[in-house]
Amino acid sequence: MTEAVKPATAGARKVGFISLGCPKALVDSERILTQLRVEGYEVAPSYEDADAVIVNTCGFITPAVEESLNAIGEALDATGKVIVTGCLGERPEKIMERHPKVAAITGSEAVDDVMGHVRTLLPIETDAFTGLLPVAAPGTRAGAEQPAREDTRHGDVFAPSVKLTPRHYAYVKIAEGCNHTCSFCIIPKLRGLQVSRDAGAVLYEAFRLIAGGTKELMIISQDTSAYGVDVRYRESEFQGEQVRAHLTDLAVKLGEMGAWVRMHYVYPYPHVEKIVELMAQGKILPYLDVPLQHASPKVLRAMRRPGAGKQLDTIRRWREICPELVIRSTFIVGFPGETEEDFQELLTFLEDARLDRVGAFAYSDVEEADANALPGAVPQEVKEERLARFMEVAQRISAEKLAEKVGTVMDVIIDEFNDDEDDQPGTKLIGRTKGDAPGIDGQVYVYAADFAGAVKIGDIVRVRIEDSDEYDLYGEVVETPEWRPNVPQLGHFGKH
Repeated sequence: MTEAVKPATAGARKVGFISLGCPKALVDSERILTQLRVEGYEVAPSYEDADAVIVNTCGFITPAVEESLNAIGEALDATGKVIVTGCLGERPEKIMERHPKVAAITGSEAVDDVMGHVRTLLPIETDAFTGLLPVAAPGTRAGAEQPAREDTRHGDVFAPSVKLTPRHYAYVKIAEGCNHTCSFCIIPKLRGLQVSRDAGAVLYEAFRLIAGGTKELMIISQDTSAYGVDVRYRESEFQGEQVRAHLTDLAVKLGEMGAWVRMHYVYPYPHVEKIVELMAQGKILPYLDVPLQHASPKVLRAMRRPGAGKQLDTIRRWREICPELVIRSTFIVGFPGETEEDFQELLTFLEDARLDRVGAFAYSDVEEADANALPGAVPQEVKEERLARFMEVAQRISAEKLAEKVGTVMDVIIDEFNDDEDDQPGTKLIGRTKGDAPGIDGQVYVYAADFAGAVKIGDIVRVRIEDSDEYDLYGEVVETPEWRPNVPQLGHFGKH
């Protein structure tokens, strides 16, 4: 599928890159881009400048598959040399049916395979001596002892030195794959069963990120609360101590580093109460992203989801432990077999739980998912009508909860400038509170007249909230406290 290409001198080969899908795929993209840079390839800013293109695809829901296939087609039209990786790569026949001329296809988390295809497509001549030297992990000295990789497919990788997020926040993936058998999901087929990273490897990655200026860590996996169960919570070394691969132990250590630590994709298991206790103590952010999906026990059983009938009690216990807790969740409406009674049960739950941040989508079949065979398909117009009703309730609750913030002073991390042409630079800013993750939650529109030019992207400032709407807050900077990471300087890493 590949053609012979004359070797180029180092630095002459440029690779374009498209990253689609969720934050977990974004981390995979960062790892590939890091390895490209390590091996001397340049990343092209556009198709026109690229000798080949890598497309990291999403293959979960039908619209994501179509987006991935379209992106592959655009890259092929531009360069003729495309390497496809990611979740959709686990179904190569679907890619080849539409795009038989792609150069190569790999599955997800396949950095070595992707790089092998890049080297074949775009060979680079290396110096006879330097080509024999071992490549150092990003953030370590060349020649230093390197941590061993744990698994050939899902195993640990070094902290990426190429980031696709702004400098002040980063996603840290603690596990790959998933052990659940949700009827609407094919993630285990695409990414395999869960494989957890060693706690030491995760902590050293966080350590380097924070020492390099990262102020917020988003902890992600398919099921973050199940972290370590597949490796029986084995211990590994971090700064001379043994740390278990268990979410509670990991959160304790992360909380000591001085950055914001945000937990995503957390299932409501009993031990999550320990995590909420850490939030109440101010160790990590009082924020949980919990994919509840529904509230009707009947629908949850059809989905093969845990927690049927227990969700509200769990949320109440969490809030008793940490009253400041912000809970975000996602839901599916119109699942096969969902009756109006089931949907009303979901709306009642939403009213009772008063979740802070809510997303929802109308159910659609996912190719190869078991739910496709379930009886009781809900008509499309009914799905859309229920989705609109659901979001109307969620929006009202969000507006009511945000209105309670007016008059308070909150910590806000600044993500971008929002100045108009006539504004003094640095007067208008956009940021997020501790209860808002980037890209999926609300924002704070900040006026900084008294601090114009003094506030930088990534700063954590104190903001007096003066107004609110359905999803966002509006306020004014009242203080710009300094921030210091609780980690040694980069030069103190030793062999790590």
